[in-house]
Amino acid sequence: MPDLPPELPELSGWSEFSHLFKYQDIAAKTILLREGEISKKAYYIEKGCIRLWFNNDGKEVTFQFFFEGQAVSSIESFNGNHESVFNIETIEPCTLRIITKKDFQMMLDTSPSMAKTVQEHIFQRLLFYQHLFLSRIKDNPQKRYEELIKSQPQILQRVPQHYIASYLGITPVSLSRIRNRR
Repeated sequence: MPDLPPELPELSGWSEFSHLFKYQDIAAKTILLREGEISKKAYYIEKGCIRLWFNNDGKEVTFQFFFEGQAVSSIESFNGNHESVFNIETIEPCTLRIITKKDFQMMLDTSPSMAKTVQEHIFQRLLFYQHLFLSRIKDNPQKRYEELIKSQPQILQRVPQHYIASYLGITPVSLSRIRNRR
């Protein structure tokens, strides 16, 4: 499994734009964006864990987790006004900094350094998805699990097993068997 995309620089360094972000405490298991909706907000995680998932014939498929210091949105929806192809959901209670699309665009338009930081973040996220895709093709579930333990141990400590199994592309029973073999 690939490493998580890098954290964004601490938002306090973005003090010129801090007034554009609204703090909000969100309960666990809250859907921030539903599949099919158009994203109007981006989120920076101060505290908590968020997952991205989609519905595949009635089965939830988790494909990414985000933790403290990371930003999350449905980039294609937020940027292009397309319907989101996935859900964004809190796993734990979260403290988020939230910015609207209008304020985000204004920030990028007025700060080339912020635009560069965001561009680099998006590039790193693209690399993450590329590695995830290749891992699903070439690695068996045992290898994906071992890579997950090595590269993202916080997931094992903070995320429920059924979401981890979905992320690895296996059933919870298969995950249990893999864990018992170690």
